[in-house]
Amino acid sequence: MIYAVILFAATYVLMLALPKYRTYVALASALCFIISGMLPLDKIVESIDFNVLLMIGGTMGIVSMFIESKMPARLADAIIAHVPNVCWATIALSLFAGIISAFVDNVATVLMVAPVALAIAKRIGVKPVNMIIAIAVSSNLQGAATLVGDTTSILLGGYAGMNFLDFFVYEGRPSIFFAVELGAIISAGILYILFREENAKLPKAEKTEVTDYVPSVLLLLMIVLLICASFIPGAPDISNGIICVTLMIIGGIYESVRKGSIRGITDPIKEIDFTTIGLLFGLFLVIGGITEQGVIDALAGIFTKLAGDDLFVIYSLILWASVLFSAFIDNIPYVATMLPVVQSIALSMGVEPTVLYFGLLSGATLGGNMTPIGASANIAGIGILRKAGFEVKNSDFFRIGIPFTLAAVIPAYIYIWLIYGV
Repeated sequence: MIYAVILFAATYVLMLALPKYRTYVALASALCFIISGMLPLDKIVESIDFNVLLMIGGTMGIVSMFIESKMPARLADAIIAHVPNVCWATIALSLFAGIISAFVDNVATVLMVAPVALAIAKRIGVKPVNMIIAIAVSSNLQGAATLVGDTTSILLGGYAGMNFLDFFVYEGRPSIFFAVELGAIISAGILYILFREENAKLPKAEKTEVTDYVPSVLLLLMIVLLICASFIPGAPDISNGIICVTLMIIGGIYESVRKGSIRGITDPIKEIDFTTIGLLFGLFLVIGGITEQGVIDALAGIFTKLAGDDLFVIYSLILWASVLFSAFIDNIPYVATMLPVVQSIALSMGVEPTVLYFGLLSGATLGGNMTPIGASANIAGIGILRKAGFEVKNSDFFRIGIPFTLAAVIPAYIYIWLIYGV
């Protein structure tokens, strides 16, 4: 166990110190676990969640076609046409980004919606900093609302055997979707308080022409099929991944025929974030290794010693620790590591792990909004602003990110405990 802990700790330190190379670090660490025998050869395949990897890849490919069709820009134009000023435009765009982000990767959402904010700001002569930060933090918030909203949600779904509908109703009770939406409503009020004095009128926007409606149909069909799959008893564990990849392939074939070029298939594949997939692949093996060596059970023991046998204290510790950690480190490796720890804690206490799972997901997903580096969507939004000639100070981000995070986390914290903890 000692060698496994040392290797695991070194892996995390190197991923933090070398963010551009974290995928290589995870894969190298996985190889060390295998070569050293800490992860037996017969445990390799079962350590890898292929359903999660396929879901991420397929969803990203479909989303790339959805963005290229210009449907998100068209939807944003329709929203802007019905708001009176900059304050409400900021709120409307952030809520719109949240809705999109419940079904589309957070970074992709920011890349879709941020150009609309830039165009509006340019027309009326205001800085777009506040608007784009609001879009980024809202997209992070809604990532936890559905199974396909964020990589962390997909990780939880895969690990806990949850399907698409389980994020809405689980164990006969309203699920985490409603905790997220409660936070979204309250945080929208925070945005109004912050931006209520920005009352410049908006110019009339030109309507973006949608180039192709098929990607939108594919995205909707993916959601419908994921829901349908949840009703099939005994469906293979890899069902969701197969659905997403199959629809991506169908979309790629269609695009190739429409464009008369093989690029219809290759372009969506190029948009898949293989770096994240490689990172998860390596982490699955690393976690398999530390699990085999008893590290997960030891970590669970530390949590229970700190909190005793009080489920509420452990729930609170997991959620708020996740908020803190995710403000500074990537929530994907954090959640991947903590899921088996949470399960082990629940087993040791003889309780259902649901309240701890949801506490982990909400804390880790929402905590990224505390700092500019806490989530990839924040980094993407700041990068867009920098490219447009606007530097974002930490104070600019904290002014929005901290109250937004607290307004979203506290209601979710109370809601999850009342529904699943009491």
